[in-house]
Amino acid sequence: MNKQEQAAALAAEKQKLIREGELYRIKVVHSKALVGQALHPEALLHGAVEHAVSLAQARLGGLLQPGGLSGGLGGLNFKSLKSLMPYALTIGSFIARKRLIKPAIALAVVAGAGVAWLLRHKRPPEA
Repeated sequence: MNKQEQAAALAAEKQKLIREGELYRIKVVHSKALVGQALHPEALLHGAVEHAVSLAQARLGGLLQPGGLSGGLGGLNFKSLKSLMPYALTIGSFIARKRLIKPAIALAVVAGAGVAWLLRHKRPPEA
């Protein structure tokens, strides 16, 4: 290699390094903008809601499958009751710990009365 070829190779390497540096600076500016956007309150709330929904789907997704509760109350079987028991025990222990047994019973009675009233006063479908 003569001096001219070495100078051309060096100039090409410099241009390559300059382009890589420009690309790196662009990526840094873009990342800063993304972080700034992600720290806005509405973006944080949106992310928290998405996270909660995905966790709920992961935990309760089995209830919506064919063996779950999708068949309504008539579709309750041993498998769906087995999948509901951890939730029922958690709720029951919370009610017992906080001594909310009487209010829980009253709430269940009121909800049952409301459902009975709704079922009795159901309008016939209009044709």
